[in-house]
Amino acid sequence: MIESLLLAATRVLTFTQEQPLTNASGFFFEREGRVFLVTSRHVLMDEPSKHFPDRIEIELHIEADNMAKSTALSIPLYSEGKAIWRQGLDVAGDVDVAAIEIERAALPKTTVHRAFTPSHLLGSFDQIEVGTPLLMVGFPLGFHDTLHHMPVVRHAVVASSFGLRFQGHGYFLTDARTHRGTSGAPVVMRATEQDPERADLPWMLLGVHSAVIDIGTRDLNIDEALGLNCAWYADILLALTEG
Repeated sequence: MIESLLLAATRVLTFTQEQPLTNASGFFFEREGRVFLVTSRHVLMDEPSKHFPDRIEIELHIEADNMAKSTALSIPLYSEGKAIWRQGLDVAGDVDVAAIEIERAALPKTTVHRAFTPSHLLGSFDQIEVGTPLLMVGFPLGFHDTLHHMPVVRHAVVASSFGLRFQGHGYFLTDARTHRGTSGAPVVMRATEQDPERADLPWMLLGVHSAVIDIGTRDLNIDEALGLNCAWYADILLALTEG
């Protein structure tokens, strides 16, 4: 019995033509019959690091009775010179979340996956307290179950007031041990209320993990890393998947 949460996440590999570049995490989001891949925007383009892939690949399970069976789906990032992903913007600037619509015809008919939906988003921010236990589902440093193509899960807790945009940005803080490759991972909490719409995926989607937060004044020889991360509020997906 495979837990549905593990089937909602997928490994994201970036390429320039056939040249592999980076490894990251992503997950599926479905709205009104349309399927989207969600990841961090900097996975798809990052000006400071000169990271400009032209396509990505994701892994898909294609046999329900054999999780070792998978296939790679290549998704171009540009069409006629224009980026095909959707990214967000708020009053504080760019939001480090991107969504790419996946044509259903491109998915193998036997694809085995789960997808978050708007019913997995919170209706009210005051439902979440500081210290609330969370999970991040992803591929840190590319590490995963290579036989069954499954992600791994890390524990986290809410580390800032969930109702306040941290320092005015559209994210909250988590306290968790994370690594490169976790960018784009869903940040989730076990659903406390039963809802038929999420019966097969009983988790609330709170955020999208983006990056480790540190301070420039830290003495690298004396001070440990903060161990804090930013997770962009998942309700940005309503704007990114509209229309």
